Amino acid sequence: MERQRWDRSRIRALRSHLGLTQVELAERLGIRQQTVSEWETGQYEPRGTSVTLLRLVAERSEFEYGREDQQKG
Repeated sequence: MERQRWDRSRIRALRSHLGLTQVELAERLGIRQQTVSEWETGQYEPRGTSVTLLRLVAERSEFEYGREDQQKG
């Protein structure tokens, strides 16, 4: 199974799909709002546990973050 990279556009799309602000997403993930902002501006990318949490949130919310890539190929 290929792992999806959590770049800034994918994180912003997930947050939009969930209808959350940066503060609300940060609270759900147990991180700071500044961290979400840094991800969305491309200053940093999530890694480790944060990647796992994003993947779980995406799966539970039926956010199909890999679907558009799979259809192109």
